[in-house]
Amino acid sequence: MKSPGGSLFPYFYKGGEIHCLKYGSKFKDYERLFEVMRLEEEFIYQNNKKLKIWIDLYETSITGEVLENLVNNLVNINDYIKKVSFVGLSGVSKWRLKREIKKLDISYPVSFFSDPEEAKTWLVSER
Repeated sequence: MKSPGGSLFPYFYKGGEIHCLKYGSKFKDYERLFEVMRLEEEFIYQNNKKLKIWIDLYETSITGEVLENLVNNLVNINDYIKKVSFVGLSGVSKWRLKREIKKLDISYPVSFFSDPEEAKTWLVSER
């Protein structure tokens, strides 16, 4: 089965299971990005289980509006997240997102990576 963003679900990696939210390669097509976010939320609600989530943001321009929608996306699926890793953010975007995440009441681990393989390995690790 595939999720609305086009990822295999479930996606097995190094003996673990992760879910990829493909929010990358949207460039400045924000309407499409926000639609994928909304559809992924519905997909996650329907599957009704805690997930280790990898969020791909390569080649998507991170504006204030994108950041706000991304944070709202995390809030909306908060109860379904076991761990989350972000990949593909610039240094400034990473700093801005970290600042916003600190304001949220979350209990799961969050990490940032430039290498997708490192992000996926971190997700399936026991930490």
